[in-house]
Amino acid sequence: MSIRPATTYSQSLERGLSILSSFNSGRRLIGATELGRELALSRSTTHRYITTLAALGYLEQDASSKKYRLGPRVIDLGFSAINSMELREVAAPHLQQLSDETGYTVNMAILDELDIVYVERCRSSRIGQREIDLNLHVGARLPAYCTSLGKVLLAWLPDDERLARLERTDLTRRGPNTLTSTPDLIAELERVKANGLAINNEELAYGLRAIAAPVLTRDGGAAAAINLAVHSSMVSMEELTAKLSTALRNTASAISLRLGHRS
Repeated sequence: MSIRPATTYSQSLERGLSILSSFNSGRRLIGATELGRELALSRSTTHRYITTLAALGYLEQDASSKKYRLGPRVIDLGFSAINSMELREVAAPHLQQLSDETGYTVNMAILDELDIVYVERCRSSRIGQREIDLNLHVGARLPAYCTSLGKVLLAWLPDDERLARLERTDLTRRGPNTLTSTPDLIAELERVKANGLAINNEELAYGLRAIAAPVLTRDGGAAAAINLAVHSSMVSMEELTAKLSTALRNTASAISLRLGHRS
């Protein structure tokens, strides 16, 4: 972070945002003492900031543990940010068209540290399509390493940044085929980058298969990833890639073109 002149830089705002940034999917509850120690704040200062954030709805206290979690106002901010994204506005009609054509759910996500965050979901209007119930919605988060969307986004990171994130990732087994070895995952990400397509065969959950492709920016970076998710009882992996990968790639390319990417 670059330090601005004292006349424009607000240390109070910085401290408040630092407290909110301490929470993530792996740390949903944090105590006041722990926050103060991590941010090098005195007990009284930490209490003052936490009390203010809680009064405004950005934090709330857990009744049993007395620790704090993010409050509903943070969720409101997150949805406001997602809804204001040009990416989502550009992609939405393309994603809905892909979902209608294939009959499957189409998702788009971005990378946030070690997680993916869903920024758009389009479900098919066709009746009888079976899905895995993972309680997914716009704003939902999942670990990047075991999802097709996450593997695309990790694959498009610079090598050193990708390795740094993987070193901080707990490669817990989530499905029958989860990659739990860092070397194996790195090799998989290299294949994803070379092929321009990520495949997930029950790595996140039993019965869930998906393929994903990158949405690229003008400079060739991955702004997001999109995927098609299906139940394993509906289609084999061979059929998934053979029948649906072309449509998925074409949709990703169309969105990328709107974002200024040129092959």
